[in-house]
Amino acid sequence: MTDDQVLKRALRILGREMQARDVMGSPQAVKDYLCLLLFGRDHEVFVVMFLDAQNRVIKTEEMFRGTLTQTSVYPREVVKTALALNAASVILSHNHPSGCCEPSRADEALTQTLKAALALIDVRVLDHVLVSAGTALSFAEKGLL
Repeated sequence: MTDDQVLKRALRILGREMQARDVMGSPQAVKDYLCLLLFGRDHEVFVVMFLDAQNRVIKTEEMFRGTLTQTSVYPREVVKTALALNAASVILSHNHPSGCCEPSRADEALTQTLKAALALIDVRVLDHVLVSAGTALSFAEKGLL
């Protein structure tokens, strides 16, 4: 089995587990899953985990793809998808291919913009996880939400 096949299999297994239980019961499992999902990307990717009322994953979707240093994120598209999936909450995530796992001011501003837009339709932002070089930083754990 190739490394790529092992990675895809691990993602499928972790994804099924997150659909079966409250993901907020294990924030480390969420960070591990997102690290695997975004591993090795040489461009920024913005991912949203859409959750039901019991914090189980409905769907994890790569919504936007950018360059080495930035991604354009459109709150309208995140809101549309949340409504279509009847999501109660979301976990946002993106990677920093540069290796720096600290949020920029733009990252913090984007999080607040998405939080405000989603609040209008009663969808909570539970976390924004920044992934870089195999590590993950939780905005919620750092008090940035």
